[in-house]
Amino acid sequence: MTTTAHRHRAARFAPAAVTMLLLSACGAEVADSATADDGPTSVNRCGEVVEYTVPQRVVAYEGGSADKLFALGLTDHVHGYVMPPANPPVSESPWAAEYDQVEFLSDDLLNRELVVDANADLVVAGWNSGFSDNRGITPEILDTLGIQSFMHAESCFNYPGFPERHTPFEGLYTDLARLGQIFGVEERAEDLIAEYQQRVAAVQEQAPDGEPVRVFLYDSGTDQPFTAASQVPPNDIIRYAGGVNIFGDVEARWTEASWEAVVAAEPEVIIILDYGDKPAEEKISFLREHPTTASIPAVVNDEFFVLDYNEGISSPRNVDGLEKFGDYLRDFNSRAR
Repeated sequence: MTTTAHRHRAARFAPAAVTMLLLSACGAEVADSATADDGPTSVNRCGEVVEYTVPQRVVAYEGGSADKLFALGLTDHVHGYVMPPANPPVSESPWAAEYDQVEFLSDDLLNRELVVDANADLVVAGWNSGFSDNRGITPEILDTLGIQSFMHAESCFNYPGFPERHTPFEGLYTDLARLGQIFGVEERAEDLIAEYQQRVAAVQEQAPDGEPVRVFLYDSGTDQPFTAASQVPPNDIIRYAGGVNIFGDVEARWTEASWEAVVAAEPEVIIILDYGDKPAEEKISFLREHPTTASIPAVVNDEFFVLDYNEGISSPRNVDGLEKFGDYLRDFNSRAR
């Protein structure tokens, strides 16, 4: 993901009872039909109720979309994926074998011609991370072409016309529940959500006591830092692990900030979002050498945590990122406090 592409695309843990309400709201059923013979299914798409038939030629944009489908065991329904070159190699994914079974369609940004040429019957992507007014590929346009679309619930925060809002991890659970309903694998989705919730709860239970650790996520930018605000998965990763995002009070997804604000917040830990076109070590070197950031406590104490790109966007791998960061904060707490 280039920085430019990222910019243009790019509460407490809900207990089991809340999740069951979430699944009910998404229309998930207890029974797992898994047959595709029951006719259209009505599911919310960023607040708009849409009828879906079971897709057989899905095009997924970026790792988060493909991983949700693979985690649900839907590889046979996936025709192919689009993966911009800055994304980490799919060979590093837990679902590398599943990627090998489907077609690599393009390393470009998502576009209408690619989807049409692939004869797709469903496109899975986020708003501004795949779907885009500027590039002429939106759910409304695909509707007119008879191509179904599915948007990540987390990205609906920015979607015009049909507002829908979730905390980022709730958005992940919502997506799994809705995809489970669309493909007739509701029980599989419920089991997966329950597993992820248990893992999240385990990290929360082990979070360090006392004042939360101040954390800054550095995505990119030299004149101004590009960072995570309240509406993207790293914010939940930070707070569930026992930290506080220094820009977590900003009502946005990915956002520009100022170096002055970073310095004033005195972050104790810096998360580096790692993706292909600018490796994490280059970003860390910049922060060490830049006169404005060299005196930040996290830089002085060499407290850097590298978060994989696919652990930072809406994806089942958010839970992996949380577990790793939870381990890091516990170690930090034992070292520093």
